[in-house]
Amino acid sequence: MDIIQRNDYLDKLVMRKENGLIKILTGIRRCGKSFMLDPIFKNHLLENGVTGDHIIKIDLDDIENSKYLNPEELNLFVKSQIKDEKMHYVLIDEIQKVNNFEAVLNGFLHKRNLDVYVTGSNSKFLSSDIITEFRGRGDEIRIFPLSFKEFVSAYKGNKYEAWNEYITYGGMPLILNQKTEEQKSNYLVSLFNLTYKKDIIDRNNISKDDVLDTIINILSSSVGSLTNPQKIYNTFISSGTTDISKNTVISYIEFLLDSFLIERVERYDVKGKKYIQTPQKYYFADIGLRNARLNFRQQEENHLMENIIYNELITRGYNVDVGLVEVRKGQERKQLEVDFVCNQGSKRYYIQVALNLDTPEKTKQECNSLNHIGDSFKKIIIVKDDIKLWRNEDGIVIMGIQEFLLNPNSLDL
Repeated sequence: MDIIQRNDYLDKLVMRKENGLIKILTGIRRCGKSFMLDPIFKNHLLENGVTGDHIIKIDLDDIENSKYLNPEELNLFVKSQIKDEKMHYVLIDEIQKVNNFEAVLNGFLHKRNLDVYVTGSNSKFLSSDIITEFRGRGDEIRIFPLSFKEFVSAYKGNKYEAWNEYITYGGMPLILNQKTEEQKSNYLVSLFNLTYKKDIIDRNNISKDDVLDTIINILSSSVGSLTNPQKIYNTFISSGTTDISKNTVISYIEFLLDSFLIERVERYDVKGKKYIQTPQKYYFADIGLRNARLNFRQQEENHLMENIIYNELITRGYNVDVGLVEVRKGQERKQLEVDFVCNQGSKRYYIQVALNLDTPEKTKQECNSLNHIGDSFKKIIIVKDDIKLWRNEDGIVIMGIQEFLLNPNSLDL
């Protein structure tokens, strides 16, 4: 497989060089965090004048480095590599393997000529841990599986064939190494069960792994649909399972969120300008992992598109909510949904996702909530068809999913 130059992430690392904070690459396992440090970021340093003896690289997964799992040994080794007063760049992979790693990293901050970058797997090294342990001394960079644009850049085929692969098997980088459908399916199923699920069970000392399985299946089936812990708990009760509590359901969902495997999206009342606590939507960090969880059975393409579009928006740095627009007609109140309300600084976009707009009735349905918003921010409908971008008489932009995903500036067209 050719090296995929993940330039957006490289730019984020470069912008944070020598900022006095620990740069922490987080994300689900196997999404490419280690690869970002070495070779991508390491090569950038070498190409920009940093000599090799000023790059201190430690892979804690390597058995040869097992002695550095001892925090004192790691601390002594890094400091022993400091040659002079020039800046030294410390790249540590799988830092969570070190006991009391946060104390070691905080100690590095006292050295003015150390610039530190680490990765950590989600079995222990979570964003919530980072907030607690570093208290403002860490700078988190979230790494995601391959975007569609990145996937296409390495895929041996045209963009339409790439889309069919991506919507089925997702963007985990090593999926591109699998040659057959059987290999791809087996890789994702194994990755889900032996890596992510095992991590969650081990980290959180889960005894009811059958309950965890059921919750994962429910969330996988409800991608793009509103749900909440109460509804999931009711599913257990209706099936005759009475030995769990609602709090158990809430805890298990939080474990999944902490693992970066899923994302929770809140609902926002556009006109009322307030958040609605429940229900919410849940999306998977990688659509291939979601599909593997359901043995590639449930393939509602509009919901899969919605998940992929959500991931793309998050990758581009937007804050994303599910929108709600309340419409009143006399005494009647009706709630209309906007798939995504996206904010970034002073920018805001309202986005609907539809397979197609092949009838006037379907077009009216998809435009309905957007037309009732009542402000001047840009409104967009993304469809599956690879169409030329156009605007309807209400000023709503209609674009194809290929245009949206392959053009990083697509929302501003």
